[in-house]
Amino acid sequence: MAVTGASAGILLAAGLLGGCQPGAPPAAAVGPAAIAAPGTGGCGPAVARTQAIVDSDVATGNLNAPVGRRFSADLARASAACAAGRDGEGLGLLAAAKARYGYP
Repeated sequence: MAVTGASAGILLAAGLLGGCQPGAPPAAAVGPAAIAAPGTGGCGPAVARTQAIVDSDVATGNLNAPVGRRFSADLARASAACAAGRDGEGLGLLAAAKARYGYP
């Protein structure tokens, strides 16, 4: 079934380790956090980050494709609520979808 956000943790750890090299240029944003556009408000960026994690988990085989499609459909409903300015509803739908598929 669904895997926890382990892939997100790995990306975070890799990003943190990249900053340990003296003289190295700053690491570029990688993964789900890079999806949220600067200046965007509301709950849309949270839904986009979760969708990016789901896409990554499906691509790596950590989540099977049919479950990923159902999860994405639930996230699309949350995204539509966010886009309509109904942040409370969007966040509720996001939380319900994450709980349904075992994501923290």
